[in-house]
Amino acid sequence: MGNKLFQEARKAVSIAADTNQAEKETAIRHAENSLSSAYANSTIAEKEQLRRLQGELDSIKS
Repeated sequence: MGNKLFQEARKAVSIAADTNQAEKETAIRHAENSLSSAYANSTIAEKEQLRRLQGELDSIKS
């Protein structure tokens, strides 16, 4: 079935990347919260992927 929090975080980062400028701040905030929740409840392998997603989100914020 998979880790739903991990899947939500991945989806939220993807949405933040594709969101228009007017809604980007809200999408980024949602992605940050999703990443935080997923990280606390993930395996070592998932945590590595979440760190990559955090890097992607950081580049979106810049």
